[in-house]
Amino acid sequence: MTAIGSYSIVSGDTLSQIAQRVGASVQALQALNPQINNPDLIFAGDSLRISGGPDISGAGGAGPGGPGATAVGTEAINGPVAGLQGANAAAIAEQFIGRNAGDLKHSNELPMESWVPDNVNCANFVSACLQQAGLINASQASASVDQLANNLRGAGWQQTPLANAQPGDVVLMQSNGQSHVVLFAGFENGTPKFIGSNNVNADGTQRISWGGASGNYYLLTPPR
Repeated sequence: MTAIGSYSIVSGDTLSQIAQRVGASVQALQALNPQINNPDLIFAGDSLRISGGPDISGAGGAGPGGPGATAVGTEAINGPVAGLQGANAAAIAEQFIGRNAGDLKHSNELPMESWVPDNVNCANFVSACLQQAGLINASQASASVDQLANNLRGAGWQQTPLANAQPGDVVLMQSNGQSHVVLFAGFENGTPKFIGSNNVNADGTQRISWGGASGNYYLLTPPR
């Protein structure tokens, strides 16, 4: 289980998708939420307990779904993500969807290097999410895609086929001589989802967004 706390269900969510997103099983979420009689029937606006940790609504919140509550993957959270320690790296990354990497690296919300140019923060962001998830330490982090890959292999990470990938595994690719790295975020309707710091802004700078993996990519998974 993760330490995310509570999650406000949004339209289109399924229990299996939420479980995959936070690195839990459907059965574990049902055990934490005995009000769910049918795992195929959940309702937008309801609060779902994700773990025994605190609600993620923040100090100004009024409990699950109260003022200040933030749905996973829809808005940026307020303040550092220390409460997400133990979550898989993709679930941590999802908290920052829509944020510009250039702003995020100066915010102290993740252990990102502030000196990295705004158009090449992919490894900087993935390293920070892996650190926050407790999968690597600061000496293994790198703002270089190739160096990060080497550090992971040196720490025992192994290449894994997509069919066996777990949310939070690292996805690496090269295109036109340039390297890029994102995180595997699970499957949705049989289609793999990826998340990372991608060059999607009009000026060529990076923003935390879905996607980022195409062509020939490979996945690294930590020792299990």
